[in-house]
Formats: sequence, C-alpha cells, structure tokens
Amino acid sequence: MGSSTTQPHQHPPQSAGPQSVAPQPVAPQSIDERASRVGLRAVAAFEAAKGLLVVILVILLLAVHSRIEDYAEDLLFHLHVDFDQNLAQRFLRGASRISDSPIWTVVIGATVYASVRFIEAWGLWNRRVWAEWFALLSGAIYLPFELLKVAERATWEHVCVLATNVVIVLYMLFIRIRDSRTKPTE
Repeated sequence: MGSSTTQPHQHPPQSAGPQSVAPQPVAPQSIDERASRVGLRAVAAFEAAKGLLVVILVILLLAVHSRIEDYAEDLLFHLHVDFDQNLAQRFLRGASRISDSPIWTVVIGATVYASVRFIEAWGLWNRRVWAEWFALLSGAIYLPFELLKVAERATWEHVCVLATNVVIVLYMLFIRIRDSRTKPTE
C-alpha cells in the first residue's frame, strides 16, 4: 500500500492583469554630456589661474611680511613716487600697520578662496553639473560690485574684469537654461 503524502497545494503566481508600475524618478545627471568640453575647460583654467594667483600672492606676502615697510619704501623709490604725496604716505602707513595677526587672517581667507576656486575648476574640468551652477552663482554675486567699480571709475582693468565675468556668467546661464529645457530621453 502506498502511502501518499499530501503536499500543500501551491497556487501558481497570479497576475492581476496589467500591473501599473509607478514611474521611477529620474536621478539628475551629475555629468553634463552636452556642454562644450572646450568651453567648460576654458572657464576651469581661468578659475584655477585665479586660485593659483592667490596662492602665489600669499606665499609672497608670507615671504616679505617681516620686511614689508622696507619693501614698500623700495617700491615707491623705484616707481619714482614722491614720499611726500598723500598716496605714498597712506601706502607707507598701511605697510607699517601690518602685523602677524592680520597677515594670518589674510592667509586663511586667501586659502579658503583658492580652495574654492580649485574645487570649482576641478568640477568644471570634469563637466560636473554642480560646478556649472556654482560658477554661475559665484560669478553673478560679483557682478553688482564690478558694475559699481566701473561706474565709479571706468579703467581698462575694471572693464576687463567686468566683461570677463559677464561672459562667464552668460555662458553658464546658457548651459543651465538649455539643459533645463531638454528632457532626458529614457
């Protein structure tokens, strides 16, 4: 006699008809594949150059700060500036007021600024979307101050700085607007 073991009845998986699948949110793209590599790298190189310039100036400041008054006098002498002029007197007074405490404050501030420029440059070089936003916003912050400088005194330096910043801000704005108007094709 055969013994039969009863197994529990297993139902095959039932399909409830066409299942509605909730749309999965699309993660924002972290690398901008559409932006010009050359354009972003040009801006990145410019930002890195600003950071490098600040680093060089800080090193120079640290190297000469103990003899800053002597260097200030030498500079005025070589530029043939009369020491009795008001500007020369203010320059020399400013040099004599520099002590170790303000220098370290300048060094810390310059280090933070240079670090931000280098991080932004890395992001732009590698076509990161966050860096494009950062470049747009950080450049736009300076525009009112640069406009005031040009309005106060329109030197070629002020105009060049303003023009360069306007070009960078408009380029970043163009990239971000163009990207927001196109939907991912997935």
